[in-house]
Amino acid sequence: MIRRLRDSKATGMLVNLTAIATVVLAGIFLLPGLAGYERYVITGASMSGTFERGSLAFAESVPVEELEVGDIITYLPPPESGISELVTHRIVDIDTAQGQPVFQTQGDANDSVDPWIFQLEEPTQARVEATVPGIGWVFIALADREARMLIIGIPAAMIGLLSLIDLIRALREPESNSRTSRSVSPVHC
Repeated sequence: MIRRLRDSKATGMLVNLTAIATVVLAGIFLLPGLAGYERYVITGASMSGTFERGSLAFAESVPVEELEVGDIITYLPPPESGISELVTHRIVDIDTAQGQPVFQTQGDANDSVDPWIFQLEEPTQARVEATVPGIGWVFIALADREARMLIIGIPAAMIGLLSLIDLIRALREPESNSRTSRSVSPVHC
């Protein structure tokens, strides 16, 4: 009886901790978007020292004309750069001589500026406002199907199995209680 109570408490604690972790992860996924922020996972080391690989960057879309030297932006480099993934670098120069601003960026950990200049075609641009170290690794793992199955599937299966065990125990208890009550019934003389 005491062991069953201890197992039940451990199961309840595990379920509660899993539920709390789920709510926290859901908050990380949903709240920034509701507040108007975009999320970017930092996968390279070019900004080391400012934020590290595996950080989660929160960016706000701002009008391009509000960008200043020193701002960190996440953008797609021009096609001639040969880079087809988003880059998060600091603006080191803005040339407005031709009317529309021309930008040059550099990673804080890089010795030289990026070898391209570019214009931003859209009226707004993602400017990094904050980063959270390490949280990006969760997003990186969730991008992989097998890792996603392990991260989400195994805890879900454990919760399902523990719930099934509790259900079976609950269904058996009334049966054992009714047997006990029949065998211990008082006899009137």
